[in-house]
Amino acid sequence: MHVIHIVFESGNNKNTTGDAIGGNMEKVALQSVEQTALKKQKIFNESIVKYLLRAILASGFIGFGVIIAFKSGNLFYLDHNPMAYPIAAITFGTAILLIAYGGGDLFTGNTFYFTYAALNGKMKWLKVLQMWCTTYLGNLIGALLFAYLIYLTGLFDSPSVNSFLMSTAEAKMNAPVSELFFRAILCNWLVCLAFYIPMTVKGDGPKIFIMLFFVFGFFISSYEHSIANMGTFSIALLHEHPDTISWSLAIRNLIPVTLGNIVGGAVFMGMLYKYLNSPKTTEIDEVDKDGKDTLTEEAQALKVAEK
Repeated sequence: MHVIHIVFESGNNKNTTGDAIGGNMEKVALQSVEQTALKKQKIFNESIVKYLLRAILASGFIGFGVIIAFKSGNLFYLDHNPMAYPIAAITFGTAILLIAYGGGDLFTGNTFYFTYAALNGKMKWLKVLQMWCTTYLGNLIGALLFAYLIYLTGLFDSPSVNSFLMSTAEAKMNAPVSELFFRAILCNWLVCLAFYIPMTVKGDGPKIFIMLFFVFGFFISSYEHSIANMGTFSIALLHEHPDTISWSLAIRNLIPVTLGNIVGGAVFMGMLYKYLNSPKTTEIDEVDKDGKDTLTEEAQALKVAEK
């Protein structure tokens, strides 16, 4: 990951320089997005099995987050304590850290990465669709396998442990389809930002804080994440559950949520940032209203390197 050290100049050019450096940091981050997409494509081309295993791994990481979140939140849920959801939202951050540092491959993030790379002509759209489908399949397999492992442990058999998870799964499965779609858009918009914004900062500490804070935001807001739902539903369905939780209702949820996640990642992130960083818009950041170059030496070096 490439990061530019920010230097703000004094005088009349202070604001324009800050804007210019911010714009160039954004471009550096988007270069990282593109490089991430191309690395994933290389893995896919070399070995679909390895690519699929990374997707399975990511769903396992999500599963760990689901278990930690709902087991922690359940301690408060049983006492009707309003802190149940905030505690679950905080502890679910385990999942994003495992994915970010553990090498998992998540479908929702790929909707952003691959779209941006394809719009830049670095990936073929057919390849994008193939890789999306493979990632989604791997995430689904991973969710089912992890849920079965949890079932074998017997740790979630008792209502005193699984009631919060069951209640959440039931609410998600029976929510209006249109609402699920729009919740999913907002979810993946925020989740993709949780991976993208850290690319603009230096140091693991700030990166981790940003990721945890953004994931807390999506969880506490009750947005819909298709892969997290796979994990939650699989665990609920493999244990004793009410009639309001079923495989058909799980599919009813996952279809609009998956489509909404695609819109959130591909449109609100990939397409939007491609447009915002098109040549006609980025040139404005490099020249002030008097036609003077406002970039610092570091930003100018980046500009030369890009050429």
